[in-house]
Amino acid sequence: MSASIIWQQESNNRDNQPNLVLVSRWWESLEDQEINWQQRLIPENGNLEDIDWETQRFDSKLSLKKLQIRGITLYWQKNGEDYEQNITPRKLELNPNEQYLQIYPESQPKLVIRITKPPQYQTLELTDPLLVGKSVGDDYLLLIRDQQHKLEIKINLSNNNWQQVVKNLNN
Repeated sequence: MSASIIWQQESNNRDNQPNLVLVSRWWESLEDQEINWQQRLIPENGNLEDIDWETQRFDSKLSLKKLQIRGITLYWQKNGEDYEQNITPRKLELNPNEQYLQIYPESQPKLVIRITKPPQYQTLELTDPLLVGKSVGDDYLLLIRDQQHKLEIKINLSNNNWQQVVKNLNN
């Protein structure tokens, strides 16, 4: 589990203010990007690990603009709308590795909102690279080498994944 950056209202933690600055930068970086907006009730036992973050019916994909944190309040507008919305949190938890922010609203102590930046995959197109596949014990190694890009990719595959690759190539 990766380390989270936490800001909490009325905290005496010396990193509280610097953490709010980091959260603010991340929040503002969402400008005009599609994000996932999810709201969940905090379980009665308070264990956040029990929350199911799989996509559910009322989750939203949307694009925001004019994102700011003024004081401790998060502000934004939905693209296509002219009115400003806001949330004042009692706690903010940013996971920079997983690219999500959890907002614990001051006005709704049993609610948590998760804003997720969908992963951005980098695509590299290789034209006729060298492909080598060989078995290594019960698994398989697929080697892709491209002279033009001076790139070598080693992919270790389980037997099931190898069979899926073979099946996909035959279709």
